[in-house]
Amino acid sequence: MSIKFYHSLIAFFVFFVSTAQSISGQSQNIEAALMLKKQMEANSLVKNIPFSSIGPTIMSGRVVDIDVNPDDPTEFYAAYASGGLWYTNNNGTTFSPVMDNSATQNIGDIAIDWSSGTIWVGTGENNASRSSYAGIGLLKSNDKGKSWVNKGLLDSQHIGRIVINPNNPNELVVGVTGHLYTNNEERGIYKTSDGGSTWEKTLYINEATGIIDLAFVPGNFNIIYAAAWEKDRKAWNFKGNGSGSGIYKSIDGGSTWTEISGGNSGFPSGENVGRIGLTVYDENTVYAVLDSQFRRTKKEIDPEESGELTKDDFKSMTVDTFLKLDNKELDKYLKRNGFQEKYKAENVKQLIQSGTAKPLDLARYLETSNSTLFDTPVVGAEVYRSEDGGLTWNKRNEEYIDDLFYSYGYYFAQIRVDATDKNKIYLGGVPIIKSADGGKTFTSINGDNVHADHHALWVNPKKPGHLINGNDGGVNISYDDGANWIKNNTPSVGQFYAINIDYEKPYNVYGGLQDNGVWRGAHNSVENSKWQQVGQYPWKMILGGDGMQVQVDKRNSNIVYTGFQFGNYYRLALNENKTTSIRPKHELGEQPYRFNWQTPILLSAHNQDILYLGSNKLHRSLNQGKDWEAISDDLTQGGKKGNVAYGTLTTISESPLKFGLIYTGSDDGLVHLSKNGGGNWNLISGELPKNLWVSRVAASKHKKERIYVTLNGYRKDDLTPYVYMSNDYGNSWKNIASSIPASPVNVIIEDPENENLLFIGTDNGLYMSVNQGNSWELFQNGIPNVAVHDLVIQPEAKDLLVGTHGRSIYKTNISCLQEMNEDILARELHIFKPDNLKHSQRWGNPYSSWSKPNTPGLDIVFYSKKSTDYTAKVFSSDKTIVSESVLKADKGLNIMSFDVAFSKKGKLDYLKKNKVTLKTAEDGKTYLPIGAYEVEISSGAASQKIKFKIE
Repeated sequence: MSIKFYHSLIAFFVFFVSTAQSISGQSQNIEAALMLKKQMEANSLVKNIPFSSIGPTIMSGRVVDIDVNPDDPTEFYAAYASGGLWYTNNNGTTFSPVMDNSATQNIGDIAIDWSSGTIWVGTGENNASRSSYAGIGLLKSNDKGKSWVNKGLLDSQHIGRIVINPNNPNELVVGVTGHLYTNNEERGIYKTSDGGSTWEKTLYINEATGIIDLAFVPGNFNIIYAAAWEKDRKAWNFKGNGSGSGIYKSIDGGSTWTEISGGNSGFPSGENVGRIGLTVYDENTVYAVLDSQFRRTKKEIDPEESGELTKDDFKSMTVDTFLKLDNKELDKYLKRNGFQEKYKAENVKQLIQSGTAKPLDLARYLETSNSTLFDTPVVGAEVYRSEDGGLTWNKRNEEYIDDLFYSYGYYFAQIRVDATDKNKIYLGGVPIIKSADGGKTFTSINGDNVHADHHALWVNPKKPGHLINGNDGGVNISYDDGANWIKNNTPSVGQFYAINIDYEKPYNVYGGLQDNGVWRGAHNSVENSKWQQVGQYPWKMILGGDGMQVQVDKRNSNIVYTGFQFGNYYRLALNENKTTSIRPKHELGEQPYRFNWQTPILLSAHNQDILYLGSNKLHRSLNQGKDWEAISDDLTQGGKKGNVAYGTLTTISESPLKFGLIYTGSDDGLVHLSKNGGGNWNLISGELPKNLWVSRVAASKHKKERIYVTLNGYRKDDLTPYVYMSNDYGNSWKNIASSIPASPVNVIIEDPENENLLFIGTDNGLYMSVNQGNSWELFQNGIPNVAVHDLVIQPEAKDLLVGTHGRSIYKTNISCLQEMNEDILARELHIFKPDNLKHSQRWGNPYSSWSKPNTPGLDIVFYSKKSTDYTAKVFSSDKTIVSESVLKADKGLNIMSFDVAFSKKGKLDYLKKNKVTLKTAEDGKTYLPIGAYEVEISSGAASQKIKFKIE
């Protein structure tokens, strides 16, 4: 038999809500969305069209937890923030995914009962980052990830920690951090004694305070410590501290709790207490690391003593003092800090003297939302130890622990103690550090091949110095206490913000990743370990930082425009290894531009020297970013007071059909249109829902009046999919999001050949429509339930590239989808023309006795109006049936995968008519010779033939 029919495997997700819990409205919405998505998976017209992962892997993604078999540390699980759970039993040499059939890939914490193999996953990342995605409660697997059961806490969204009683695996205590952007009551500590069938909330502080960490005394599960964390994140501000933060203790296995911080305990309390991490050595000794948001003592700097002017010098400087500054010193400051060339000391003094600018403006000129992360004078990391079971605490570090948390300790606060030495502790931050004296002094153990941001650490209790570390760049293992590290990055778990393509042969794919820079690689590069032998990994990093949007000059793919967070963009000349900053700069005395974390950029389709870039205004360069002009006023609602850039542009689109027909979208819900290259702007979002993040504007490739807009309510805990289309420049809008399960929408893209073919990416998957959004089909065979952040189509190859925030990049060919129309959908059967094949003498013959044979395959895609059985026959040019089989077809698109070989009967019949010699390959198959062939697929009256060639 030489024809095989491929079906998509639909993983079964059993959805169960604990009878002890009331189901909130939000929980009902989540449950309904998941059930609808399972229905769509079963009924999708495109469920048999497969996607393949194209990597990359080596830069990995953020790890949030590691759980190691205590009896065999070569076996462990690594949990990725948005990339699912991965398993290894060969010390990280390879990993296999175990959550691909679950309803989410977002993880906050995991816990494994190694005696039974039971896996617990607390979904929803425990870090409060802008890219930390919500979950769906607690998942449990009793069969090592083959199937998953939801065990409740559905509206928790983010789970901080899970601990299992080593002596009773049915007894668990769970710390829930709760919603990231809004208040909710499903925070606190929950306990079960029956394996998750019922839950009891044993600690609740308030609707803004959740539990970020739990740790129990080794050998005594009755004594558990909990870290409470009050926080308030908005799109424009993040307060990572509050009076609800503190430490609690239970002496009855988590049934009751007593606060042991604050007061006379020695551990700080009040509004400035941030995230806390815990680790326990024994019944007396417990450590806590605190992200202290108390302010440092300000150190006055005398410019005459320091010899250099600093930004802070100008914040309180008078005009008279400024005018008396030495011009040489002022010029040094201006040059050192990248002021525009026109700002020389004498010119600046004239601006100050005339009142056009103030001394303060020389500080504000340098202020960005990114720089303030490092300028904020907070205490940062502090280590406390108790030696009486938490009754009293002593601060261990006498000096500031600088360059570890900066001002974003909310992202870290991990501490571990060596089970054999109570004075040996480890702190995770930027970088990872260790102390041999209980936290008084520290040394860095960050290796050259280790990412800087650290979130998980396992310290072998039986072998001191054996460490398994999880960070923003994957997994590292050390056997000499951090002196040297092994890199263990084989999973495709990259967190892409944006992707793009070029027009090379083969074409390259580009992408910006969370905290892992910007990378470039051929779309057909193979992910394997061969690169370690030849020294050339197929993907290359072309820029560092948090990688953002990428634009590639179509005339010369060596010219790339990309950058990192908050508008720090560059023009790269890859063939010259040259990097040139292209960030627009405001005029001295003006308010600084506001740049979004993911600043939008766009090369004009009409002229590849013209570049658009968005701050709160739209900027245009006519010469590849060398010079800029603002072609708009503020296109946002004006920003809000806070420590996060807000009131910024998030998306730009120019019509490929008309130069200067430009659309912008902002993070505060505004969509603007200019028909004359920025000469005039009109607000066109009046009919759309208000104050939502505009995740994408997309001018149509087929009709200049048409525009698509997606809005995203993620930052308001609004899961509604918002997708709109206008056929009159935004004067009126049509909602085209019906039938999409509740999940925020990140991107929409229109096919360049078929105006009715649309694709959208949400926080939980990919959808397509063949009728301009009137109905949608789930489209992710081979892609787990992961956030899809960006989509791009390579028009020559007809490939759809999918940039996910957690599982790297996927690819599929959409040539058949581009042909779909109402006529085809109405037919009982339609076969799409397959590509021709090139014959090879190597078919079925390995290069050596140690290698596998090269085997060909021809995929023939066909559409069936209903689920039924078909007979498939392959004919040679003389009408001989060379192969025949029965296909079980689903309603929709199906793939007949033909191995291009004779059946036994087909070979005999062919030889009777043709006096030729046919060689049997070493794999036992006889492959078809060069020639013309025809495929017939039929069922009753429905029958069609299609031709192909072996050349």
